[in-house]
Amino acid sequence: MDTTNLLAAPLFQLGVHVISVGGVLLLGLGVVVFFALFFLMAAWRSARSRAVAEVQAAERARDAEIRMAEILKSQAEMQGRMQTMAEVFGSRQAELNQSIRERLDGMTSRIGQTMTEQSKSTHENLAKLQERLAVIDTAQNNIQALAGQVVQLQAILANKQTRGAFGQSRMEAIIADGLPLGAYEFQATLSNGNRPDCVVRMPNGMPSLVVDAKFPLEAWSAIRDAEAPEEKKLAIAQFRRDIEVHIRDISVKYLIQGETQETAFLFVPSESIFAEIHENFEGLVQKAHRSRIVIVSPSLLMLSIQVIQAVLKDARMREQAHLIQGEVIRLMEDVSRLDERVRKLQGHFMQANKDIDDILVSSNKVTRRGEKIEALEFGEKPEENAPRPPAKTADSTASATTGQLRLRVVEDE
Repeated sequence: MDTTNLLAAPLFQLGVHVISVGGVLLLGLGVVVFFALFFLMAAWRSARSRAVAEVQAAERARDAEIRMAEILKSQAEMQGRMQTMAEVFGSRQAELNQSIRERLDGMTSRIGQTMTEQSKSTHENLAKLQERLAVIDTAQNNIQALAGQVVQLQAILANKQTRGAFGQSRMEAIIADGLPLGAYEFQATLSNGNRPDCVVRMPNGMPSLVVDAKFPLEAWSAIRDAEAPEEKKLAIAQFRRDIEVHIRDISVKYLIQGETQETAFLFVPSESIFAEIHENFEGLVQKAHRSRIVIVSPSLLMLSIQVIQAVLKDARMREQAHLIQGEVIRLMEDVSRLDERVRKLQGHFMQANKDIDDILVSSNKVTRRGEKIEALEFGEKPEENAPRPPAKTADSTASATTGQLRLRVVEDE
């Protein structure tokens, strides 16, 4: 009873619940049992895990053995294949070496041939180069000679008189090359007593065209030779004055009403001077136009001469138009006579063709009669020893044959 009372004795009170000693002991016993079961379960699980791990390790060991066996087998196969490949590579290496040797031999031969051809080509090129060098030497000599001529030309242009003669000679060469004789005149005298450098005769009684070649080249040379700006400015002013004076002289001396054209040419013997005048001296060009003076370079003068030449040709053709018309009329008469004679000849040919057709008809009939005669049989052939009839002459035979043919032809007709 004491033990029972002791276990039932209250230990402490929790709210309305009274916790006794027996309850606490039961609770502790329950906790001990719970932990004991927990540790047993943990030990069982650990043992099971070890068993599974051992099984898996055994399986892995068997798999490793199987794989090792397979690896050994594969290694053996690989060694066999490697040996086979070594043998194949050895044979291929021998073939490759043989092919390389053959190709090297062929390449060596081709290289030798190419080097021979290249050497030959090099010799030929060197020979051609020597020829070209000889040509270059000749050209250099020509250039040196031309340089000497240029120096001579500079010496000529340095003199005022020779410079004027140079422009005059160049203008005369252009006009003489482009126009026929009689269409121009150098140093002709006008009605006022002045003598221009050239007068071009225009067709159909039109006034003549005056060409002046006395361009003031000395003033232009002074502009080129000027070094200081002040000298160049003075040279430009002098050039303007010289050109203006020269334009006024041409307008006063050479433009004559009814005798010369209303426009005259001022010839500049250099294309570069002509270009610079139009580029830098536009006022002089406009003043020349207002004075009815045209500044021309060698190319423009040549073009103008070609136009005048075409006008002269047209005028000559117009003058000869009536002669050409008469010749055309006579030509048409000759063509008419030729047509009449051709028609007569055509009639003769047609008659001849008709006669030939008649002759062919008669010859065909004669041929058919001859074939009929050949088809006839005249009995037995004469013996060889039998006396032959007297031979007829060729004329008698021909006449008889001709008579028979005529008789047959008459009968057939």
